[in-house]
Amino acid sequence: MSENLMNEPEKNNPEPHRKKIGKLSYGRGKLPNWSSRNSLWTWILFGLAVILLVSVYSKPDFASKEVGYSEFREKIKSGEIKKVIISENVLKGFTEEALKAPTPSASKANAPQVASVAFYLTIPVADAKLVELMDEKGVAYEQENVMMKNFFWHWILPFMGLMLIWRMLFSRAFKMGPGAGIMSFGKNRAKLVVDDSKKVTFQDVAGVEEAKEELSEIIDFLKTPQKFRAIGGKIPKGILLVGPPGTGKTLLAKAVAGEAGVPFFSLSGSEFVEMFVGVGAARVRDLFGQAVEKAPCIIFIDELDAIGKVRSAVSPMGGHDEREQTLNQLLVEMDGFDTRTGVIIMAATNRPETLDPALLRAGRFDRQVLVDRPDIKGREAILKIHSKNVKLVEGLDLHVVAARTPGFVGADLANVVNEAALLAVRKNKQEVEISDFDEAIDRVIAGLQKKTRLINAKEKKIVSHHEMGHALVTYFTQGSDPVHKVSVIPRGFGALGYTMALPKEDRYLMTRLELLARIDILLGGRVAEEIVFNEVSTGAQDDLQKATDIAKRMVMEYGMSESCGPRTFSNERASFIQSAAGPMGFQKEFSEATAEKIDQEVNKILLDAHVRVRKLIAEKKDLLIHVSAILTEKEVVEGKELAEMIQAFENPEVAKVAEQVAFHQDASQKPEMEANSSQSLPEEQKKEESKTNNLGSENQTSEFPH
Repeated sequence: MSENLMNEPEKNNPEPHRKKIGKLSYGRGKLPNWSSRNSLWTWILFGLAVILLVSVYSKPDFASKEVGYSEFREKIKSGEIKKVIISENVLKGFTEEALKAPTPSASKANAPQVASVAFYLTIPVADAKLVELMDEKGVAYEQENVMMKNFFWHWILPFMGLMLIWRMLFSRAFKMGPGAGIMSFGKNRAKLVVDDSKKVTFQDVAGVEEAKEELSEIIDFLKTPQKFRAIGGKIPKGILLVGPPGTGKTLLAKAVAGEAGVPFFSLSGSEFVEMFVGVGAARVRDLFGQAVEKAPCIIFIDELDAIGKVRSAVSPMGGHDEREQTLNQLLVEMDGFDTRTGVIIMAATNRPETLDPALLRAGRFDRQVLVDRPDIKGREAILKIHSKNVKLVEGLDLHVVAARTPGFVGADLANVVNEAALLAVRKNKQEVEISDFDEAIDRVIAGLQKKTRLINAKEKKIVSHHEMGHALVTYFTQGSDPVHKVSVIPRGFGALGYTMALPKEDRYLMTRLELLARIDILLGGRVAEEIVFNEVSTGAQDDLQKATDIAKRMVMEYGMSESCGPRTFSNERASFIQSAAGPMGFQKEFSEATAEKIDQEVNKILLDAHVRVRKLIAEKKDLLIHVSAILTEKEVVEGKELAEMIQAFENPEVAKVAEQVAFHQDASQKPEMEANSSQSLPEEQKKEESKTNNLGSENQTSEFPH
């Protein structure tokens, strides 16, 4: 059967063997693609080395014995030694039996060897009378011929070493992979993806429908370019995918290649830059040269900002000639590139503000596609894609999961699905439930839960009041998002507790009232500690930092200050990445008087918020102590439970009426259930249960009088 399978493609393909061999990879059971000439020289050098080593170090199979110099002289005097071979480091004295003995091969073939001493070895000393003694006794002596050894060590071995080094550096037989030779610095490091088994299509991408529509023209051009050329239309030379990290820019580029069915060159911008000047430019030229040969194809450069940063005459962080030369070569290649060849250049970055303007002009990257964070519908579609191979419990609504993950990108949602599956396996479940998704979301947002960390009672009480301070301010402040969960279980890096609030819907704008509400919520934990314990702890450090940042941005970026007016005082921020503040991260373009006014306005916003929150917490102090005690005991309180506790505490009569209504509904259903269940019981057991029910009804009636 295997022969038939192998012979079938040979009928249709005139050159089957060459194509098959070209696809062989270097692995187990497969030979590397070495040339026959290189292989022949390798074996010739190896054979010469073995022959020389054997000839130099081979010696007759004689038994030898090492003796002292005085004993060696005595054996010469006694006539036991008949011949001496003199060398620089040793003297060899051969006996008469050794001189008359046959060759080792003949002795081995004819008779077994006898373990007798054939010659003696000794270390020579400065003895001028040794030659006279040997002449007197008639002992033959001669100097050892070391010409072959010297020739091997001084000529053959160095030559073989140089040949070996040459082959290791320059021969393809010793390469570890494509482009790994010493002369391949200028070769591009792009990975060519042509395997249909790993093809990505638009069905694997969700949540970015607008971007998919923009890229559909690229697919049409690669499939049917004559349709565009018929009316004189030209496809854009370059498409720049811009968006936050994890939104699927690289996945979109792969989907375009998969839909069009063309080769896909993928590489990172950092792979162009090397220590040697000019290497990056050479790699750019080589990449475009290979792309033209594979046309139609797609070149995808990930992290374009690594080589496409703005050029400047005097860089504040120091110049880099190699990066600028690489960028110049990329600009030249894109400017002189002919769109009729069918090569599409795609790139991705999450820092578009750092790119050189020459790179973004029309004729190079003339189409910019925004790949933004998905909305709730997009998140639901992404969850469906990532959960195709996950066993979900019947009836699980992924729309609920999508509603609980605002601001999540595709990578975050994939992580949530995977974490939920791992948690279900850890609990020995056969299917993933909604509770697993809830715990996975908490793990992604707040970090790993630290169940083994022990917190003393005092600190746990402080954390409970702190978190409930956040929760109560969130509950009673207008313009805030509803509370989803409050917990005092440590998570993540140093977080002893957290209060999670989820928006009801996706938001893209925030008003001044909503920003002030966020500041109030952030200060709620610290104010709760002040009112209950008359002191503050270090737990509010992160809250104060975030509140100060919001107040600064209100004054310096959003123009939400009456004294400073509608003006911005800060530099342009990164669009998608919050860069850390550094020495060159901020350039002050205002006077010292204006800076003092900004500080005063920021302090005013924070102090006014502190006054509002302190007034609210003081009015709700009893409620704060009550719900904090419950949180200390339960450790986790859901948002719905918190709302019920607040309503029960502030409206006890309404809560009692609700409990009584629920009790009477249960009491009216209870006799019917007991009557049905008691039909099969004996009479004595029925009497005992009726007594118990009567006692229970008397106690409940006295506890909740009408």
